[in-house]
Amino acid sequence: MKTDWLGPDFPKGKGERQYRPCVGVFLINSTGKVWVGKRDDGSGVSSYEFAWQMPQGGIDKGEDPEKAAFRELYEETSIKSVSLIEAAPGWFTYDYPPEVAANSRKGKHCGQAQRWYALRFEGSDGEVDILSPPDGHSAEFGEWRWERAENLPGLIVPFKRPVYEAVVQAFSHLTA
Repeated sequence: MKTDWLGPDFPKGKGERQYRPCVGVFLINSTGKVWVGKRDDGSGVSSYEFAWQMPQGGIDKGEDPEKAAFRELYEETSIKSVSLIEAAPGWFTYDYPPEVAANSRKGKHCGQAQRWYALRFEGSDGEVDILSPPDGHSAEFGEWRWERAENLPGLIVPFKRPVYEAVVQAFSHLTA
């Protein structure tokens, strides 16, 4: 995948494999807590450890990353009542463990390069609908909650933890 439309600061891959361009959403409510969802493994319940994560997903070719953040949030949570607070400085990357790299997207990516956005939630909790996402999207989460930002790195799979630590650090002034 050519990524020149993402700008010159988009991270280079490793060898033949490139980073998959993605966005992440650090959604903050009025009490300073951050939205997290528990990944659904397809059975309606999550059966694996470290299943909690913030909304995130791929950037379509040619898509503006900021617009992708709003789209991904809506597709995964049904949430539209948000406003942009700020973008994190630059891209955050993580590499897939070998078993994930081999099975993820036909082994074409070495990991993900993510652009993170802090958004303010301006709706009510009733707006969240993770079980029946809009526009025919499949449910990605089986549960959700508002969580303290400093707890987020301990909820994510270990290979993504350094990115979550960096994201929490980048946005810590918004949740204090």
